[in-house]
Amino acid sequence: QVHLVESGGGLVQAGGSLRLSCAASGRSFSNYAMAWFRQAPGKEREFVANIRGSGGRTYYADSVKGRFTISRDNAKNTVYLQMNSLKPEDTAVYYCAADSRAGRDVAHQMAQRYDYWGQGTQVTVSS
Repeated sequence: QVHLVESGGGLVQAGGSLRLSCAASGRSFSNYAMAWFRQAPGKEREFVANIRGSGGRTYYADSVKGRFTISRDNAKNTVYLQMNSLKPEDTAVYYCAADSRAGRDVAHQMAQRYDYWGQGTQVTVSS
């Protein structure tokens, strides 16, 4: 069983920055692919970014590429999402997700691949 707890959301003006954190329980964190997804009101949940268990490769949605950075600290069982140059359209509930079956060198974009999810943290960007 993996328990994920997100933090770091809040209200920020357009152009500002936030850093989300996701702390994970479990002994095999470095074998989990981790991802961030988001869901805006009235919209489907969408992929934002992922990172392999080894931390060696990352992948981003086109909408956030160049503005967001995903990283992880396996010693702290934590994954981060640094969000810069925020836009009002980034407003959403952001979810951390873990794929405990991925191993160290795989990470997927589809939400169905991820078997553990956090409770979500609200990010609101004002114009």
